Amino acid sequence: MYQPNPGPSANYAEPYYVPPNQPLNQYSDAKDPYEGGRFKPKKTINDPIFLILFVLQASPALLGYAAVSGIALSTWISQGGLGGGLGKDGGKSGTAVTLNRSTVYLLLLVAAAAVLLSTAYLLLTRMFTRTIMHITLVLSIALNIGICVYYWITKYWSGAIIFTIIAVLSVLSYFGFRSRIPLASLLLQVVMDVSKHHTSVYAVAFAALFIQAALSVWYTFTVIATYSKWTPGNPSCSTGSSCSSGKVAGLIFFETFSFLWTSQVTGNVALATLAGGPYGSWYYFGPRALGEMPKHPTISAFGRASTLSLGSIAFGSLIVTILELIKLILNAAQQNANADGHPIEACLACCAACFIGIIESLVEYFNRYAYIEIALYGKAYIPAAKDTWRLFKDRGIDALVNDSLVGMTLMWGAYAIGVLCSLFAYLYLRITAPSYNVGGQYTAPVILFAFLIGMVCSMTMSSAIEAGVSTIFVGLGEDPQVLAIRAPALFSMIAETYPHVTAGVPRG
Repeated sequence: MYQPNPGPSANYAEPYYVPPNQPLNQYSDAKDPYEGGRFKPKKTINDPIFLILFVLQASPALLGYAAVSGIALSTWISQGGLGGGLGKDGGKSGTAVTLNRSTVYLLLLVAAAAVLLSTAYLLLTRMFTRTIMHITLVLSIALNIGICVYYWITKYWSGAIIFTIIAVLSVLSYFGFRSRIPLASLLLQVVMDVSKHHTSVYAVAFAALFIQAALSVWYTFTVIATYSKWTPGNPSCSTGSSCSSGKVAGLIFFETFSFLWTSQVTGNVALATLAGGPYGSWYYFGPRALGEMPKHPTISAFGRASTLSLGSIAFGSLIVTILELIKLILNAAQQNANADGHPIEACLACCAACFIGIIESLVEYFNRYAYIEIALYGKAYIPAAKDTWRLFKDRGIDALVNDSLVGMTLMWGAYAIGVLCSLFAYLYLRITAPSYNVGGQYTAPVILFAFLIGMVCSMTMSSAIEAGVSTIFVGLGEDPQVLAIRAPALFSMIAETYPHVTAGVPRG
């Protein structure tokens, strides 16, 4: 059994490996990296309708979003909403009505802390991959059991039944998952080593991280300012103004839709850039030292993802955005039903939201592989989805197990970073004692925002690593013989664990 080396990067140009009992001529048809339009797609715009819709949303809608944000924020600032500063003295200055500049500084510090903590967690994961995977697997099972017990104690029957099933399945699958940790850890280490030799991986990750963080902070303060500007009874609502709860709800819905779709597209463009750039190029052309890799593969991949393939990426992202909005509406309906004392309606809304959430997670998981097909071959969304379905039908459980272990490891890191960021925000509020939070009424939302920013920042960086894992899996399905050259140790372990995988997926 090969043991992953947590030290220097592995030599990916090691001698050719042929699995036992498999003839060498099986791999004699090594394909040209550019075959089938790979890395050089036709110069046609895919899914133009969705490209136009996204541009219409991202230009007038984004301008409208900026206008609404500007009006709301200007009123908020004129009332002293951005008073205050950094530290204890700054926190106590400014308006006593709502969040001020002290909170802006706090969220900026939280974002910076999230970046540093995310980097540190990735380094620790590379050094102690197997150990961290074992720990996160046990923690995930313990969390499922804990949530199940809590729901039964609190008599939240629908949630208790759902999480009982999840807890039982997680316990039953423990030994199967544990046996796959060596393969998943080696796969994760190979991807981390590849990323170490391609600084563009982290450049793309940090660019996506910055955009996501900026969008998150902008959205958060715009929603706060919108609520403050147009909610009846607030000081900014004069007697003859057009303030109403319906207007607030409509504006927040518009802002949420714009934020979710733009955020989805941003993250998926980054995924396609990484898949079609450093990871895909390493898989098909080999390490840069061999001299066969095209110049500036990341820039070329970004050019394809942000132009020819942007409509396809927007198509897949819109599906997830609609599902997310439906889930948010159902969650709001559940809260209203609970507040009005209608437990049956609340239970139905909860079950519906849970069902939509499951569908959303499946679509997001499926889309990740479709975007890699789009990045490598320049396909439209529907053909990429068909090929992804063909890949999943042949070996979906293999992808699920390894992605679950890798994703579980990175998700727990994101959760821990979110908790640390929220703790930092809580301590900052306790020490600075801002004037708007004298009664502690803003402690919970600020801590929640800090937690979300920490999680989003960490998940954005982790997505760069997950992109590499998924890209190798797609490459393995399309052309397994290439991985036998690039990473013999990894291919050997895959051949031992999943012998049928080395044959490749039948072409549709």
